[in-house]
Amino acid sequence: MTKLSLIALALGFTFFAVPADAQPTPAQRQACEQDAFRLCSDAIPDEQRVRQCLVRNMRRLNPTCRSAFHRRRR
Repeated sequence: MTKLSLIALALGFTFFAVPADAQPTPAQRQACEQDAFRLCSDAIPDEQRVRQCLVRNMRRLNPTCRSAFHRRRR
């Protein structure tokens, strides 16, 4: 499996635990994927570590990715 496939899978699992109406759009997934590579590449492919890393770096996430996490908290 390629590294890109692994991160897509990890991000997918991260967001599947939320209700369907809170699911991120493909654009939000793509935005978080870029941040995951940029900030959390050492955590790939462990989806829990990727998610924790993204949460720790919330202020450094691009606005689209950050909004996906804020939507999950509601």
